[in-house]
Amino acid sequence: MTANGELFNPNALTAAHKYLPLPIHVQVTNLENGKSIIVRVNDRGPFPSDHNPDSGRRGFVEQGTARVHVETIRLEEA
Repeated sequence: MTANGELFNPNALTAAHKYLPLPIHVQVTNLENGKSIIVRVNDRGPFPSDHNPDSGRRGFVEQGTARVHVETIRLEEA
């Protein structure tokens, strides 16, 4: 279970963050290559103290870690 009560799915586009309200969507931009992805923050961790946010297997960082810019976004509901 995630911190907000959802069933953890390692293949989903989700992430953990220590302080952001749950759930929330964020755009995470890799500062090394400019690629960005939108993920849903639904957990608090656990993860190493220097990984904030931390994403699952479907993240977009091939080497495991990267410097990123995190921006909260509001998704329009259909």
